[in-house]
Amino acid sequence: MRDKTVKHQYTNQLIQEKSPYLLQHAHNPVNWMAWGEEAFSKAKREGKPVFLSVGYS
Repeated sequence: MRDKTVKHQYTNQLIQEKSPYLLQHAHNPVNWMAWGEEAFSKAKREGKPVFLSVGYS
């Protein structure tokens, strides 16, 4: 069980996911987003490339 009283310096959108793999990256200092239309729309709107991580752990 996670200690909900821990304060983190960074929290990205992965904090809203259910996947244990994605949740372990929710406090990385990178604005990770889950694969989906929102991520692709944001990248297109901002003229930025999509960096896709396929996992490593």
